[in-house]
Amino acid sequence: MRNSTRSEVDPFIVMDVMEAARRAEEAGRHIIHMEVGQPGTGAPRGATRALARAMEEGPLGYTVALGLPELRARIARLYGEWYDVDLDPARVVITPGSSGGFILAFTALFDTGDRVGIGAPGYPSYRQILRALDLVPVDLPTAPEHRFQPVATDLKGLDLAGLMVASPANPTGTMLDRAAMGALIEAAQAQGAAFISDEIYHGIEYEKKAVTALELTDEAYVLNSFSKYFSMTGWRVGWMVVPEDHVRRVERIAQNLFICAPHASQIAALAAMDCEEELQANMDVYRRNRALMLEGLPRAGFDRIAPPDGAFYVYADVSHLTEDSRAFAAEILETAGVAVTPGLDFDPVRGGGTLRFSYARASADIEEGLARLGRFMAER
Repeated sequence: MRNSTRSEVDPFIVMDVMEAARRAEEAGRHIIHMEVGQPGTGAPRGATRALARAMEEGPLGYTVALGLPELRARIARLYGEWYDVDLDPARVVITPGSSGGFILAFTALFDTGDRVGIGAPGYPSYRQILRALDLVPVDLPTAPEHRFQPVATDLKGLDLAGLMVASPANPTGTMLDRAAMGALIEAAQAQGAAFISDEIYHGIEYEKKAVTALELTDEAYVLNSFSKYFSMTGWRVGWMVVPEDHVRRVERIAQNLFICAPHASQIAALAAMDCEEELQANMDVYRRNRALMLEGLPRAGFDRIAPPDGAFYVYADVSHLTEDSRAFAAEILETAGVAVTPGLDFDPVRGGGTLRFSYARASADIEEGLARLGRFMAER
């Protein structure tokens, strides 16, 4: 049977690592998971209780395409609580995870062949979703002196239709401050490029609050999700904030592509937003894990790292150890029983010399993983 050229996308390598780890566990091995950006905790208890009540009260069906009005209103209120931004709930679109939000955003904003700038290293699915939509991802090689974030001068001469940024970023955990975010918005707007801000790791910050693009402009698409701070990865529910004159455009696309985000997940998400005590307890775990990683990785031999501002990753330069991060990660999994992510997932050009370590799991797992990595490096 024939295949489309748009389906010729690269694999999401971390998912391949997860599958290799699963097979090892199936064979009886105990694997420490430092590969996937998934909280070790489940959804907040208030969220699951709210869903249980809703299921007792009646059947769940389709919601309107833009999402439950009460959830949209609660998200708008969050922007006032976190950033002092007065947001109209009508601009909030509930999506089937942030991945669904990327598809909606790219479909609403760009035409076939449009060029969209993304930072490298960066979340690999940006690149692959753009390609699957017959768009052209344009890697912006970022530098350590800029904390692996794009800067305005990176856009010169690129003829971009869009720019996508992430803060806190995956895989580095670095953030854009207000000035850096503003400069990128101005540079994008100067060449008529749409500005998209991936804010999925907001809430998971350590020393200062992340800046939302909505503090600086209404002419942006802002994406977020309940997967990370709200610890609801498998529920597949997120949201997007769009300019007022784009709401109906996005609504029409969502009606046809997705109908709506899962009703059950929307009910749970609404309740999760008021589970602050439990969510902050999760943050206490991430803070402890971050401290463990920043002490334990250099001790184990991974000493070319920088403290993350947010999220739950450490991006390590291992170019003095390997130029094939995929083979190196496979060796670590096989020998040490620790699953880590090759940098090639995030940077196809330079990622052969980097690894990403996730510290989203329980602290006991992080301690054990660091001990195993130390033994691995000592014996290698």
